[in-house]
Amino acid sequence: MIDSMKRITIVTGHYGSGKTNFAVNLAVDLCRKGKSVVLVDLDIVNPYFRSADFKEQLTEMGIEMICPVYANTNLDIPALGADIYSVFNKDDGRYIIFDVGGDDAGAAALGRYSHLIQQEEFDMLYVVNCYRYLTRHPQEALEILREIETTARIPVTGIVNNSNLGSQTTIQDITNAMEYGAEVAALAGVPITANAVRRDLAASLTEKLVYPVDIYVLPPWEK
Repeated sequence: MIDSMKRITIVTGHYGSGKTNFAVNLAVDLCRKGKSVVLVDLDIVNPYFRSADFKEQLTEMGIEMICPVYANTNLDIPALGADIYSVFNKDDGRYIIFDVGGDDAGAAALGRYSHLIQQEEFDMLYVVNCYRYLTRHPQEALEILREIETTARIPVTGIVNNSNLGSQTTIQDITNAMEYGAEVAALAGVPITANAVRRDLAASLTEKLVYPVDIYVLPPWEK
């Protein structure tokens, strides 16, 4: 998957889908391949599970981060700095990953840059998790996908099936969710881009498009 990524990759999905953890994994894997990477945190309202929480760690790895001005402060104001416009320089060789908030505010923030994003090739990946509230059925996941597309004014190009139950996930949980991911993709009319699977479980799977992920984002009760 990493070898076929476009210069701009947008990661979106509903709350609890695991989109931020997936976005961080993409950034880390690109960096390990020697690529210059920028991770843009567009989760501008939700103070939980945002990629800005990992800024120090990712910066030490060599990943550049662009975050809301007041991220990780006592203020929760949806303000973005002018430095975000630097990512639309097609000629500087950087790979750009957008981590987009799972609500209307996040999609609206992305929509501010839709005209710039669509001037070049991009992927917008919609992360789904059938074990999360409001996306347990493919039709529910599709409805949220369409809402994000409409607000962001950018089409989804692929589905990432990230169905898991956190630290309790088993191989059977993952295989049971494969059909769900395929059905969401069929309803949306786009391909499955990846089945994201916790790294220690991924080696046991023979299904295609398995993308091993490390767990960077943990709920408070698992920290």
